[in-house]
Amino acid sequence: MKIEWAPIEVPMERRRQTFAMAFFILSCLILSFGSYILVAALLIYGGLMWRTLMVIYLVYVFVDHRRTHSIMDGNGWRINRNNWLFRHYRDYFPVQLVKTAELPPNKNYILASFPHGILGTGISINMGLDISKWVELFPQVRPKVATLDQNFLTPIVRGLLRSWGLVSVSKEALVYLLTKSNDPKHKDNRDGFTSNAVAILVGGAQEALDSHPGKYILTLKNRKGFVKMAIRTGSSIVPTFSFGEVDILDQVANPPNSLVRRIQDFVKKITGISPMIPLGRGIFNYTFGILPNRRRIVQVVGSPIDVVKTERPDPEYVDKIHKQVIEDLEKMFAQYKDQYIPNSKQSKLIVH
Repeated sequence: MKIEWAPIEVPMERRRQTFAMAFFILSCLILSFGSYILVAALLIYGGLMWRTLMVIYLVYVFVDHRRTHSIMDGNGWRINRNNWLFRHYRDYFPVQLVKTAELPPNKNYILASFPHGILGTGISINMGLDISKWVELFPQVRPKVATLDQNFLTPIVRGLLRSWGLVSVSKEALVYLLTKSNDPKHKDNRDGFTSNAVAILVGGAQEALDSHPGKYILTLKNRKGFVKMAIRTGSSIVPTFSFGEVDILDQVANPPNSLVRRIQDFVKKITGISPMIPLGRGIFNYTFGILPNRRRIVQVVGSPIDVVKTERPDPEYVDKIHKQVIEDLEKMFAQYKDQYIPNSKQSKLIVH
């Protein structure tokens, strides 16, 4: 295999972007696994004081999650969601945000986000790590990104996720956020924001398994829970599509019914997490590594689909709204693919 090395003469700005990307990816990997190792080491080898503190911390995490669903109200510390590191992380690809309609801050929203890709990078940056663009385009609307509930039981990592505006995708957490008051005078809206917009990667782990460069395969036909949640809470559904999301990383070939896919499906069934082997680039080469490739990601935010609130959604009404979401996504893909996808004539949208 011939290795394509990065040239020595690289603009300093691009070096800073690569550093920000490498630092973020490596830090997340180390923290994800290192937090469990640290906790286990302190419980096994720590003295009485460390063991006691660790037990207290673990009990606190469990109890607090049961009580509050680990939700951090408001936008949290803005320095954690708008800083030098994350601005360079954004510019590495770069990630852009496109507004096609107003989101009035007098109601709450579910952003039905596609495709998941391997990392969900588009919405994670625009609505989590660097919300400066979002706040500029959608003032008074708080951006939140929903992720797996079990992530908020991970020591140390839990605090970072909360500071980035991530929330649990559990029913209880979504109901809490989507039924928040939109009254500017309400005590929860003292920060000047009166609306919550929660992004849900509807396709989840299953859609991630189908993520390969140039392939836009959505897992949506049998995913209606987000529609039911919107109807129960009276929240508008906003379809959003991240063009280029699937192009930043490839993964080991895993066609349906292959040994790799069967193993992935088995692990996903038990843990809810898709085990993938990403194929990207390195810090000093473009051939292999764990860093994403530099590919533009453009998150297009569509028009809100208003729903009639009811505690018991009628199945026919759920199907009607669900069908409209699919139609809006198909229209969005057809309208913007030539503008945001290279070789767009070869790109097709497949909805499973």
